[in-house]
Amino acid sequence: MSTDPNPVRRFVMEAVLTWTPLMLGVLLVRSLLFEPFRIPSGSMVPTLLIGDHIVVAKSAYGWRWPLTRIPLQAPRVPDRGDVIVFVFPGSDVGAAQWVDLPVPPFGTYDYVKRVVALPGETVAVRAGQVWINGEPQPREPLGDYAFVDDTCAEAPTRRFQEQLGAHQFITLESTAYGARRDDFGPELVPEGHVFVMGDNRDHSADSRLWGFVPLRNIKGKARFVWMSFEACAEEGGQLQARGLGLPRWARAGAAVP
Repeated sequence: MSTDPNPVRRFVMEAVLTWTPLMLGVLLVRSLLFEPFRIPSGSMVPTLLIGDHIVVAKSAYGWRWPLTRIPLQAPRVPDRGDVIVFVFPGSDVGAAQWVDLPVPPFGTYDYVKRVVALPGETVAVRAGQVWINGEPQPREPLGDYAFVDDTCAEAPTRRFQEQLGAHQFITLESTAYGARRDDFGPELVPEGHVFVMGDNRDHSADSRLWGFVPLRNIKGKARFVWMSFEACAEEGGQLQARGLGLPRWARAGAAVP
């Protein structure tokens, strides 16, 4: 306990001594082990819903120096089908290239997508189906799905069950005229990079538009949903945004396939 006779200085010093170790501990856990992320858009629906809060394992592809983005070893290549969180290529400029803190000027523009192709592989999309090194990846139609975007507008889509590596998951394809992006490539994935796509294929800005993700930019692997909020509610026969929204309790603890 501080012996400073000035009560204001004594209060400030005690607050600093009390809270600094706690905040440092939180930052270290965030930097080395787990980091929470909120899903703001529908690019990964139905795997990850708008309003999902996920936990990302930071050491899944290698350790970094605490509170930095400097790797302790060469980054490990993700498995095909992993859902990853990464720094959007080109957004990590200045100090954000080296420091891992959630405050300006160190904050980064983060994306979440699924790894589709690995370094040295040739990837293509034909009629909506992924091809790796000339081989089509498993894909089966399941039926219609009403996708609701982040403005609470509905968009008609069709569901497909797909498999990449050991991962089985559901993707969406738009059924609206002119909204589909059925074909891409073939493109060779350069060494040290991966090719990523959103599960909501026609509502995702991903490697088909802006290129490959450097392994160094990968923050970690998405593990599970710890909380989720439904941001849209039906009012007068229409869906309306309602701020934070009501909790989706059934999604708490759901693993990311």
